[in-house]
Amino acid sequence: MIQITPHVRILVALQPVDFRKGIDGLCRVCREVIQKDPFSGTFFIFMNRQRSAIRILSYDGQGFWLCHKRLSSGRFLPLEADRGSRLRSLGALELQALLWNGDLKKIETAPLFRPISPRVAPP
Repeated sequence: MIQITPHVRILVALQPVDFRKGIDGLCRVCREVIQKDPFSGTFFIFMNRQRSAIRILSYDGQGFWLCHKRLSSGRFLPLEADRGSRLRSLGALELQALLWNGDLKKIETAPLFRPISPRVAPP
């Protein structure tokens, strides 16, 4: 079973992906296009060109999970990029809203974790 918890890193690829690709093809997209490790446990979210379906790829330590959701009608709302990148980070609540085709702009969440830079002692 896949658990969506607040500590899971979730990345959405903003460019559409050919859904004829399976696990191996999507792992290759992770490594070569997104430049992220598919074995990291990160949830990688991909959309098709029509935005009518999404796929979630994740590694759980034993093998890969590939989940697919296709809407019976309508399309997933477009996602905006973080500062012009090819990826967007999501929180667990935002992923749940995405799976239910909710509007992520209307969700108020705490900011995602960002490491604190080390303090430099004054000279």
